[in-house]
Amino acid sequence: MNIRTFRGFSLALRNLLRHRARTAGTMAAISLGVASLMLAGGFVQDIFVQLGEATIHSQTGHIQLARQGFWATRTRTPENHMIEQVDEIKRSLTTLPAIEQIVTRINFSGMLNNGKRDLGIIGDGIEPDGEAKIGSFMRYIEGRALTDKDTDGIVVGQGVARTLNLKIGDRVTLLISLAQGAVNTLDFQVIGVFQSFSKEFDARAVRIPMTATRELLDTQSSHLLVISLSQTAETDIIAQAIRAPVKTYGLELSTWRELSDFYEKTVQLYDAQFGVLRLIIFFMVLLSVANSVNMTLFERTREFGTLLALGETPGSVFALIMTESALLGLFGALLGITLGLVFALIISSIGIEMPPPPNSNLGYTAQIRLNFTMALVSGGIGFFATFLASVLPAHRASKLNITDALRHGV
Repeated sequence: MNIRTFRGFSLALRNLLRHRARTAGTMAAISLGVASLMLAGGFVQDIFVQLGEATIHSQTGHIQLARQGFWATRTRTPENHMIEQVDEIKRSLTTLPAIEQIVTRINFSGMLNNGKRDLGIIGDGIEPDGEAKIGSFMRYIEGRALTDKDTDGIVVGQGVARTLNLKIGDRVTLLISLAQGAVNTLDFQVIGVFQSFSKEFDARAVRIPMTATRELLDTQSSHLLVISLSQTAETDIIAQAIRAPVKTYGLELSTWRELSDFYEKTVQLYDAQFGVLRLIIFFMVLLSVANSVNMTLFERTREFGTLLALGETPGSVFALIMTESALLGLFGALLGITLGLVFALIISSIGIEMPPPPNSNLGYTAQIRLNFTMALVSGGIGFFATFLASVLPAHRASKLNITDALRHGV
């Protein structure tokens, strides 16, 4: 930094300190805008994280493997897409340290009868103890979850229990049509009523132990391998690493994002809303700073006239004003980031009790999740808005007529 540049920064800083009230008001507008962007962004990010974890740990797991074509035709011919080499595939994949466990599932649909009426259901045959971790977001409002000891136990969604008026201990009959055209039935005892994140899922879902499912469907194969990871953030990395190996077994891979259409649509909706919010706050900061800068420059008209009369070029006056604005934007952005971090910590420590989202059964406690990129982008928006708001007023000030400027206010 040469002496001239240093003197320019020094003079700009002294000018900001000289107009303390105006500087403080402008910095307040910038910092509040930046803090608001951070808090809104952190709130939306928390929605994404909690909705994603609820989807993973109540329904999909992190990654699912199935025979090629299963997801396209599972409602019509699921029996044509059974996985035979389950144990071999599990052994080949569990060598990856990020994979915590792999469990099997069998999907089925049928009729559930309580002795008085029937209800069409969709069901999963599960490994109960293995599913305990994947189902950590599944809340049991009555009874308990399945265990490997429950050979004739069944857990049903809240909507299923309500429709059939089921209570813990009731006996129900599950009727399944087999691929050969035969019909098979088994009796079960209701041991739990669950709520997942999806009201639609709970209205038709039931779960039974894998041993009972194999007996009911007369098969030793499985439809799905559900992979649980130690970190959700590693999903794409692990998916890429195992995509080629599982393809050799004739399997296709789907991540939890691909399996959850509701999550993807929710992300798109909130991204669009947050984009509009960013734009609104940007223009609020822009207009506020523009008004403040215009007022400040109007009051300093004679000062700029004096500088021009003493030999300063219009370019140097323009540079001085823009330097002041840049420093103002920088300090305002840093203050806003600090405020955003403080408010985020306070709000997160208290929590925000949220009602259930649309098509959901469960409310949750929201927090503010911030990261470096979000803070940098929010601060950058505040800085850029301040800089942009000063360009036109600075240009006008640098083009002042010296005689008119010196006579201003006289």
